[in-house]
Amino acid sequence: MTLPLRRLVLLREVGMRFLVRFNKTWANAVLSTPAKKLTRREWYSFTPVKSQHFPGQWVSTDNIPELGMMSVQNPEEVIDLDLPPAAVRGMTQLNRDLFQKTVALPALKVRKELINKVMKPLRNVAIKRPGLKRVIEDSEDEIYRLILLDPDKISCLESFGASERAVLKEYNVDLQVRKHNLIMTYEHFKSEEILKAVLPVGQDVTTGFSRIGHIAHMNLRDHQLPYKHLIGQVIMDKNPGITSVVNKLNIIDNTYRNFQMEILAGEDNMIATVKENNIMYEFDFSKVYWNPRLSTEHGRIVDLLKAGDVVYDVFAGVGPFAIPAAKKNCKVMANDLNPESYKWLVHNCKVNKVNEKVQTFNLDGRDFIMGPLKDDLAKQTEAIALNRTSIHIIMNLPGMAIEFLDAFRQLLEEPCTANALPTVHCYSFSKCDEPAKDVQRSAEHFLKTSLEEHFSVHLVRNVAPNKEMMCISFKIPVKVLCRNLMVKDNTEEPAPKRLRSEDATVAVDYSDL
Repeated sequence: MTLPLRRLVLLREVGMRFLVRFNKTWANAVLSTPAKKLTRREWYSFTPVKSQHFPGQWVSTDNIPELGMMSVQNPEEVIDLDLPPAAVRGMTQLNRDLFQKTVALPALKVRKELINKVMKPLRNVAIKRPGLKRVIEDSEDEIYRLILLDPDKISCLESFGASERAVLKEYNVDLQVRKHNLIMTYEHFKSEEILKAVLPVGQDVTTGFSRIGHIAHMNLRDHQLPYKHLIGQVIMDKNPGITSVVNKLNIIDNTYRNFQMEILAGEDNMIATVKENNIMYEFDFSKVYWNPRLSTEHGRIVDLLKAGDVVYDVFAGVGPFAIPAAKKNCKVMANDLNPESYKWLVHNCKVNKVNEKVQTFNLDGRDFIMGPLKDDLAKQTEAIALNRTSIHIIMNLPGMAIEFLDAFRQLLEEPCTANALPTVHCYSFSKCDEPAKDVQRSAEHFLKTSLEEHFSVHLVRNVAPNKEMMCISFKIPVKVLCRNLMVKDNTEEPAPKRLRSEDATVAVDYSDL
């Protein structure tokens, strides 16, 4: 049969075997599944047999000198670069030596003084692998260098684009695509490639983690536990700066919001230093709560504040709301029940030089609200009305913070002006199909009043399938906060803007998921 050159099957004899180049559409039509896998890189080595598709004589490329071919004599040389050797499957103790293999990479031989000139136009087809140099010395000729090419993109001269061939021709580069035998090692594989090769076929591979300073925090699934120490070592090897890898053993269900963990690899040092929104924090990660996925939410709330505002942080942790608020010259009262969190809160205030702007407390959240917060709030309401500043109450304990809202009912004896009412930012989890409405109903239940349309709900992040972390923000209704329902009228100040239901935004930010 007669086919155009580009669709012709090209054969070159290699000993008693042949190398075949298939057109993708033709290969899909006539090749078996195993054969298709071998032709993903265009070349397929096989023992010649008679075929109905080639009744005549074999076609050779001997008369097509411009088509520089890379001969491949060993089929193992063209396996995927991202696939480690099969011998690593099932190992539970990391043996880096078993990841070594030899592959045949296409390469161009270029005079060393021309390397910089031709590398830019070839950047899209040059090899891109961790730890692999694109340009290496030519052991046969010191005045030349070899540019290693991506075998997924280049197998012969015809694989280059027109612009790339033009540049090579302009600099009189030898157009023959050569073969370079490269020894790949553990260092050349990515973490997901290593773990996919090690774990049983078909099992999920976990390479994601939360980074807390030098600590990588993972949540491994049950089927991954037999490989946990290997996984930890790989994560540490492939992520510079990580010197300890830990796995969470239980959910956050205790009073202090920390959890048990085990060290999978590295040092037993849980004192972490992190930088969030240009502020440094230090803490013992094994004893306090810290989630780097909340950095955007911390910034969102702080952006609502202005100098002179009063901030009450009921569940302050180590200070991710309190300290940046103090940096904006807000007056801050910060509380946390966990003695370790309180210790590091005080420490971080000193480190960031805001200790004179932040009053710290080590109390139960309800005791803080009905004690220091109540006493200070009664003093602040009149001053707030005159200074045109605001009061914000932050309640970031999503597992139960909404249950503390009843503490605000009739908290103050004296009435306050409507514009001096504090704004609450209360966090909660929801597993409902309509999480915003679910959180609204819960808040109204504990406040014993309807918020009507004076609130907004923000979707913070997806915590797990069918579980959302939400933040509801609202001004505490005066009939809830004050015993005396006679509200002072301040005619110089406009009434607070009502939030229409369509303005109750649910802002989704997936950058922290």
